[in-house]
Amino acid sequence: MTDIEVADWWGTAVSRIEPDHIELRGIPVADLIGEIGFGAMIWLMVRGERPTGRQARLLEAALVAGVDHGPHAPSIAIARMAATCGVGLNNAMASAVNTLGDSHGGAGQQCVELLDDVLDAAAGSAAIDEAATEVIAAWRARGVRYLPGFGHRFHTRDPRRDPLLSLVEQAVDDGTVPGDHLRAALAVETALNKGRSRPVPMNIDGATAVIHAELGFPAPLARGLFVLSRSVGILAHAWEETGQGRRNKGPVPPAVRPTYLGEHPAQPAAPHDTEAEGIR
Repeated sequence: MTDIEVADWWGTAVSRIEPDHIELRGIPVADLIGEIGFGAMIWLMVRGERPTGRQARLLEAALVAGVDHGPHAPSIAIARMAATCGVGLNNAMASAVNTLGDSHGGAGQQCVELLDDVLDAAAGSAAIDEAATEVIAAWRARGVRYLPGFGHRFHTRDPRRDPLLSLVEQAVDDGTVPGDHLRAALAVETALNKGRSRPVPMNIDGATAVIHAELGFPAPLARGLFVLSRSVGILAHAWEETGQGRRNKGPVPPAVRPTYLGEHPAQPAAPHDTEAEGIR
């Protein structure tokens, strides 16, 4: 291959790196250092444009809200366990990030897809409430037991929900976001709770899904943004664990013996005691 062909092979609009010069999305890095926040930098790098101040603050709120949920979360627990295995912070963080899949970490992306389905259904002349009911039924018919973004195994009402949705409402009022995905999410929440004695409110995944979708991020990026957010908590927990002196920390304390679910080998028959029976 020629030099030009090799250069084109790695062609990118994200960055331009040359001797003594670095540009990120066409902006010299020297012009960004000290002048842009990390949330706004994420926006710039992913989307190729700077957000407005209000857009950046709303994205920052979502990123801050998702940083940690303690060792209850598998990603955090794995970060702490890996940190005691002599692998270093980078491996501990990578081990934790690699657990962020469909069941743990993917609900934000799935919730954006759910809300998009509601808006698509509503665009076909159905009211948003009717569309939410139809989409819930359709997702249930596909075998979805837990709707992504709603309910929580630990909280009766996720403490992050209300402050995040309040910020979205403010952003709708000031014209920063349109509010369509917020309305869809609230419609799903209402439809989901009809006839229930125990409410199933929106959770962190649902609230951040609303923010990401309102800001125009496609569904797959909702998961990527959550990974960036949770990486902060992963780093903090891994670092704390390295200072606690444990080695080879397992998922349960050493005194706990996991329940054995396999079969026990047959016990050999006891020797026949003829003396006891008076047999000579």
